[in-house]
Amino acid sequence: MLFVDTSVWSLALRRDRAADEAPVAALRRAVADGQLLCTTGIVLQELLQGRGLRADTRAAIAERFAGLIHLHPRTEDHERAAEVFARCRAAGMQLGTIDALIAALCIQQDVALLTADRDFERAAEVVPLRLAG
Repeated sequence: MLFVDTSVWSLALRRDRAADEAPVAALRRAVADGQLLCTTGIVLQELLQGRGLRADTRAAIAERFAGLIHLHPRTEDHERAAEVFARCRAAGMQLGTIDALIAALCIQQDVALLTADRDFERAAEVVPLRLAG
């Protein structure tokens, strides 16, 4: 199973530039190989909040995401996210709250994360986050 971060979905869904970047290519390979993809509600929310999205585009994105496996954070996941955040901060790096939750979910579920966000690369040096490549 593969957790696809907002940064990759944003690149893949863009129409104003070529989506030939490595994370998008990795996403296409995963889909072609039939790999299970997962997400969580906050990723969908971030995408739907995208600047200038029309209502029909938001509806199409929501419909596509309905077919993905959804990880639903529990209280324990938020506690783990706070620990991920603290460990990263102690190592001198700033990880956002949402990114800490995504990292914690991936660690807990033993799911690889596909991302274009370098903050996750730095976090993976501090916590046992598996990155897809």
